[in-house]
Amino acid sequence: MRIAVTGATGHLGGHVIDSLIVRGVAPADIVAVVRNEAKAANLAERGITIAVASYEDQAALANALEGVDRLVLVSGSEVGQRLAQHTNIIAAAKQAGVTFIAYTSLLNLDTSKLGLVPEHQGTEALLAESGIDHAVLRNGWYWENYASAIDSGKAAGKFFGAAGDAKVSGAARKDYADAAAAVITSDGHTGKVYELAGAPALTYPGIAAEVAKVIDQDVVYVDQSVEDYQATLESFGLPADIAAMVAGMEPPIAEGALYSESTDLEELIGRPSTSLSEALSA
Repeated sequence: MRIAVTGATGHLGGHVIDSLIVRGVAPADIVAVVRNEAKAANLAERGITIAVASYEDQAALANALEGVDRLVLVSGSEVGQRLAQHTNIIAAAKQAGVTFIAYTSLLNLDTSKLGLVPEHQGTEALLAESGIDHAVLRNGWYWENYASAIDSGKAAGKFFGAAGDAKVSGAARKDYADAAAAVITSDGHTGKVYELAGAPALTYPGIAAEVAKVIDQDVVYVDQSVEDYQATLESFGLPADIAAMVAGMEPPIAEGALYSESTDLEELIGRPSTSLSEALSA
């Protein structure tokens, strides 16, 4: 069984490949689909097949997936372009005869108001229409997304946000990668939608406390308005458009977009999810 992973040089894709190997998949049976071959040199050294294909080039993607049985479709990172990119990948997978796809979607997709929702909804619809057996992995927030809080914690003893007493059911990228590897290497997942959430959930003050553990100094949560939070992000060096996008996520987060009591993640990986402090320390 040959398994392909898109975005294989990215953080999540790289962890998926590691997880596949831990689960006993031979490197020669793994195809890393990448845009930049130079960035995949370390994967090639491990005996993994490198297939170079841009998400915009459906023909190249079809060639890359030739002979592949199963595909881990790691969602693209370019917000606003992902639906077109995923359309090409799914069409290429169908052309190449891929029999099963595991797609990394977004937690609480049916109810979430995050701006990331439409592209994931569109991709899930494409999969449903494709005729290819598939499973949907609705990933929660990556604890690593809070790595920047280490800098503000060290500099000012503060963690900033605009989500009040929201709860976040985050986990480490490795946890989500282990779940993807479990699904793609075993049977019985066709048609399943997994809501992947870590436990325990943390409030923003709880996140500040976990950051404090990592840097060994006090850190307090500062709750701001969305506008003030955007200004704070810009003062940290984020471009205005990125700061606006990040700050704009806070109201849906306050409404519970990143919170779930689902145990799907721990059941798939067979262990507790990784704590925030452990993820950031790593």
